[in-house]
Amino acid sequence: MTNGQISDLMYEVFVMAIRLAGPPLILSMLIGILISIIQAATQIHEQTLTFVPKLLVIGIVLVFTGSSMLTALQEFTVRIFQLIQAG
Repeated sequence: MTNGQISDLMYEVFVMAIRLAGPPLILSMLIGILISIIQAATQIHEQTLTFVPKLLVIGIVLVFTGSSMLTALQEFTVRIFQLIQAG
């Protein structure tokens, strides 16, 4: 493999990581901000109050998008193995 191909592959790895981790992380962040606003307004500062909703939201996101994430990761892995085999 040439240096250009390796840099293209590394770029694709980073894009794949963002595509797979982005939705759960963004929704978790939004839930955290929403709960922080509620905690500031009510002056209730309980640590589990932020953890449990984030965990539930991440679980729900993975249930609904997990199959497409797995498919994308499988296709990427097959492509990597094909590149290894061809080279």
